[in-house]
Amino acid sequence: MRLLSAAKQSSAIALLALALNACSPPPQPITNALESGELVVITYNSATTFYQDADGKYAGLEYDLVRLFANELGVKVKFIVAQKFNQILPALQKHQVHFAAAGLNVTANWLKHVQFGVPYQTVKQQVAYQSDKRRPTSMSDLVGKRIEVVAGSDAIALLKHVKKNTPGLVWTEVATHGSFDLLERLADDKVDFVVADSHVVDITNNFFPNVAAAFDIGNPHQIAWAFPENGDPTLSLRAKEFFAKIIRDGTLKRILDRYYGHIRRLDQTDVTNFLEKSQLVLPRYKRFFYEAQDISDIDWRLLAAISFHESHWDPLATSYTGVRGIMMLTSDTADRMNVTDRLDPKQSIIAGAKYLALLKETIPARIPEPDRTWLAVAAYNVGYGHLEDARVLAQRQRLNPDSWTDIKKTLPLLSKSSQLTALKHGFARGGEPVIMTEDIRTYFDILAKFEKPYRPALVSPGPDITVTRKLP
Repeated sequence: MRLLSAAKQSSAIALLALALNACSPPPQPITNALESGELVVITYNSATTFYQDADGKYAGLEYDLVRLFANELGVKVKFIVAQKFNQILPALQKHQVHFAAAGLNVTANWLKHVQFGVPYQTVKQQVAYQSDKRRPTSMSDLVGKRIEVVAGSDAIALLKHVKKNTPGLVWTEVATHGSFDLLERLADDKVDFVVADSHVVDITNNFFPNVAAAFDIGNPHQIAWAFPENGDPTLSLRAKEFFAKIIRDGTLKRILDRYYGHIRRLDQTDVTNFLEKSQLVLPRYKRFFYEAQDISDIDWRLLAAISFHESHWDPLATSYTGVRGIMMLTSDTADRMNVTDRLDPKQSIIAGAKYLALLKETIPARIPEPDRTWLAVAAYNVGYGHLEDARVLAQRQRLNPDSWTDIKKTLPLLSKSSQLTALKHGFARGGEPVIMTEDIRTYFDILAKFEKPYRPALVSPGPDITVTRKLP
């Protein structure tokens, strides 16, 4: 019997492989979440969806919402982090996940393939540009330029529509996690323009101040979870009930404020100045901030953010009210913290950290993070007694006294003459701690991105959370 030639053997093997693949069963649809006890959700890694925070813990708007929903259902969560944005739709179409929580826009293009849940955020598509260059005013200004969009995103359909009236418009579709990667390329002058959602552009501007929105494209659109067509109707109904509940009780408002409530506080000059000083001045004092973290168990980057807001890292700073030093301590606080020289940066930083830790301990134990920290930061500025007055006002106005989102509404009332009779601790410039705390939140976000943690924590997501990058 003659042996087949090498070429014919290779061809036969290829045909056999194709035949075997054709006979192999397709991926099995995912089991019912309520029956299996596990909710499988696809997302992607970005500052607006799902990421690891400064403490190594998982965070993000979508992460928080999904965890709350899973708690409501009494099930565990398995997060599948898509390697590329354009993997999300196929996973839904193949019923490999229960739904997508990935900042998806409710558009006609997506509605052809999926069912959307309750919208929870409204955003706009924007053309982002480098603010140190000429600002474009129309799509015709983009002709002949390097334009990038995320492959599989809604920006593509929008650009195709615009192209009908701007035939010279050309763009590149990039398979990546999301728009943040492209906006970082824009900051590095590797591309001329990026089309992205407005909330992503806003967040990016705090990290790369030369990235800004030039103009909006199209109409505002909403973001929602996406469920597979012919998916489990019980699950989508439970999700609808869940969103109705968190909208009604204010939980959604507080979560949105956690991630977006502070991102437009600083302008380009503020961010640029902060980034420059974090490179030139901050290194002189890092060892003191590290030591302060060891003593107080407060992230050194938060302490550095407070210090920058207070003094711009100037150890000799003095205000008209008499507060002094790199952490701007009052004489009473300095005495309380056993500081002998407020202008000594080491003493000041360690005392400021101890004082902030004391404030956090004084705040009622029931108040969770991050509200606990932001309330303490506000008290660092205005005093704990005035913070308590603001919390009492919140209760009287049927707001949540344990939520920073609500307290930043009542703090400014401490300066209103109409409220003085209701205040145990009297008048205070309550608007100042709001501005301070919101600015510090942004400074901390920037440091958390560009500065490494001291003593990185080994954090487990917990027994009810699984994170993987592999689809079933």
